[in-house]
Amino acid sequence: MPATDFQGSSTPSHSHSSPFSSFGRSLLSLRRDTPASASAAAAAAAMPMPGVDPEVDEFHGHVAAQLADLRASGGGGGGGGEEEEEFLSIAWIRRLLEAFLLCQDEFRVLVADARRRGALPAAAEKLVAEFGERAVKALDVCNAARDGVDQARRWERLAGIAASVLLAPPEGEIHEGQLRRARKALSDLSALLVDDAAATAGGGGGVASFLASHRNRSFGRARASPSRAASLASSSSSSSSSSSSTHFRSLSWSVSRNWSAARQLQAIGSGLAAPRGSEASGVAAPAYAMGSLLHLAAWALVAAVPCPDRGGALQASHLPAAPPRAAFPWAPPLLALQERLAEEGKRKDRRNSCGLLREIHALEKSVQRLAEAIDAAPAPLTGEREAEVREAAAELAAVCAAMKDGLDPLERQVREVFHRIVRCRMEGLDSPMLNAD
Repeated sequence: MPATDFQGSSTPSHSHSSPFSSFGRSLLSLRRDTPASASAAAAAAAMPMPGVDPEVDEFHGHVAAQLADLRASGGGGGGGGEEEEEFLSIAWIRRLLEAFLLCQDEFRVLVADARRRGALPAAAEKLVAEFGERAVKALDVCNAARDGVDQARRWERLAGIAASVLLAPPEGEIHEGQLRRARKALSDLSALLVDDAAATAGGGGGVASFLASHRNRSFGRARASPSRAASLASSSSSSSSSSSSTHFRSLSWSVSRNWSAARQLQAIGSGLAAPRGSEASGVAAPAYAMGSLLHLAAWALVAAVPCPDRGGALQASHLPAAPPRAAFPWAPPLLALQERLAEEGKRKDRRNSCGLLREIHALEKSVQRLAEAIDAAPAPLTGEREAEVREAAAELAAVCAAMKDGLDPLERQVREVFHRIVRCRMEGLDSPMLNAD
C-alpha cells in the first residue's frame, strides 16, 4: 500500500495485489446520556428525522444500526457478560472496518444519485470533497496498522516457539535444554517488545516504566537465581545481542520517520463539524457522518496495534467536536464507542501495552505467566512444577493459535479499506469531468 504525502513523504510499504480540540464536553459526562441498550439506539435510528430527504434519513438509520451493533458486540449495550470481552478483539476491529466499508458504499450511491438528479449544491459538493481528503489522510493509518499487524505476527511466532518447546514431548520430564530454548525465545521476544515499545510510544510518558516492567516483571529476571541467570547468559550471550539488534529488530515503518498517529488522527478530525440549517437535510449530513465514522475506525486501528506515537493517540485529545445527540440517530452509539476507547487507553493494565487489541493483551499476560513459571522451577522439572509449566505453555499456545488465525484476515481487511478509499477518491476526482460532459 503506497503511503500518502501527509506529514512528509512515506516509503512504500510491502505491496500486495489483494483488492482488498477535543470534545465540546467531557467524555465522562456522556455516559449518563447513553442509551441503556443497543435496542434503544436501534429504535432511535428507526425514527424519521423531520425535514430530511428519505434517502438521507435511511442512510443515517443504517449508520446508527451499524454503530449500535458494534456497541452491543463490544459489551457496551448493557448486557455485560462475556460479550464485553470482545471489545477491541480482532473480530470486533474487523466488524468495525466492515461497517465503515458498508456505509461508504451506501454513501457513494447516495452522492452519485444526488449528482445525477442535480441535487448536490456547491456547498454539499465541497463537504463531500472534504470527506475524500480526510479519507486520503487515513491511508497512512492503514499503512502503519498493517505494519503493526506484522509486528504482532512476529511476537506470536516467538511466543509460539517458547510454548511448543515445552509441550513436546507431551509426556516425560522437561529438561534443561528445553528450558534454555524457551528462555531464549522469551528473551528475544522481550527485546523485540522493548524495541517496538520505544518505536511506538512517541513520548507517551510511560516508556521507562514499560521497558522496566517487560525486562524485569514479564520475564522474571529480577527473581532469577544467580545460577539460572548465569545459565541464561551463557546460552544466549553469543547470539542474543546480535539477534535482538538485527534479526529481531522492528520492521521499518512504511510511513515517514517523523510520522505521528496522534497528529494524523487530529488531521482526520480537524474541522469536522455538524452541518447546520438546510444543509442538515441534504448530502452534507451523510458526509459528516462518514467523517465521524472514518475517525472512529482510524482511532480504533491506532489504539489496537503498534503504531508510531500510539501513546499520544490514546490521550483522546485528537477528537473532533461531539455531534449533537438529538440531531443524528448515530450520535449516541458513536459517542459511547469513543468513550469506551478512551477508557481502555486509561486502564492501568493496558496503557503500557504495545496495543489495546485483546489478543495482544492476552499474549502479554500468557508470556508473563510462562516466564514466571519457568523462572520458579529448577530443571529437570517433575511433578507439580512440570504441570504448572505445561499448563502455562498450553495457555500460551492457545493464545498464539487464536492470534495466528485472526491476524491474516485483519491484515486483508485493512488492505481492503486502503484500496476502497483509493478507488473512491479516484471516482471523486473524475466526477467533475463527468458532470462537465
